This record gives sequence, C-alpha cells and structure tokens, in this order.
Amino acid sequence: MKRLLLIRHAKSDWGNPGLPDHDRPLNERGKADAPRMARRLIEKKIAIDQFVSSSARRARKTAVTFAKEYDRRKEDVQLTDQLYEAMIPDFLNVVQQLDDAASVVALFSHNPGITDFANSLTNARIDNIPTCGVFAIEAACNSWKEFPEASKTFLFFDYPKSV
Repeated sequence: MKRLLLIRHAKSDWGNPGLPDHDRPLNERGKADAPRMARRLIEKKIAIDQFVSSSARRARKTAVTFAKEYDRRKEDVQLTDQLYEAMIPDFLNVVQQLDDAASVVALFSHNPGITDFANSLTNARIDNIPTCGVFAIEAACNSWKEFPEASKTFLFFDYPKSV
C-alpha cells in the first residue's frame, strides 16, 4: 500500500505585482498555516517518507516548513519544475517516478491542477483544495509505477479553516 498526500501550497503574498508568479513568497497567514497543518498530520500519526514539491517559491517554502515539523532538513525536499502549473498527466508522471522505498509521499503543488488531480483519483469530489489543504488517498500497490491503475481509497481532506 502507498499513501499520497496532495498538499496545496500555503497562502502566498501578492504584495509585489512585478514579481514573477514562480517567485511569490508566502504571506503571514501562509507562514502560520503551514506548520499548523503539518502538526495536524503528525497528530494523526501520519509519517511522511518523502517530500516532493513544485519548484515555485511558495510551494517550496510550504514543503520545507512541513519537513522541518517532521524533523527533516530542507535538503530532504525534492524539487521538480513538473509540479508547477501541473496537469493530471504531469502529476501521474511525477508519482510514477517516486522511490518505491517511500510508502507515504507528500506532493506540494498548485491549483487548479492539484484539485483536478485529486478529483481524478477517487469518487470523493472537492470543489477547491484551499491553500495549505491536504487531500489524502491510499493506493493498493507496492510500486509507484503501478499507481495509475491501482485501486484508490479516499482517506481524508483537511484545510486550515476546517476547525
């Protein structure tokens, strides 16, 4: 069994309109939400073996914050340009390349792609994964290469304003 956590980056800062989208940082709310959401996963006893993030600054910072809450180093976060502006085939490609030694993987990416991908996996439907939202599934496979065809089960959906 493999578990996949789809995590949308935390709230970003739009204060500098001249800044390229890829370089937008987290705003204050995003900086507060990311560690809080990571701690919620820890409280649920969810171990994360691998952290994979879009190379965009706001996603990278969210992933690094989660990794730190899990007592991991920022160097433990694998960055990929493929998760920036990703569509369903991009997500599937990234997932199929994951290390089979990892049973639980957290992918950090962006809307609308992350919501579309989440909705393609199970019968659970989410209108919108909000910033720092977590959509979790379990796949009945032993290798990430088998993920697209594997039977998948929705586990939970959580986001900062859900409590």
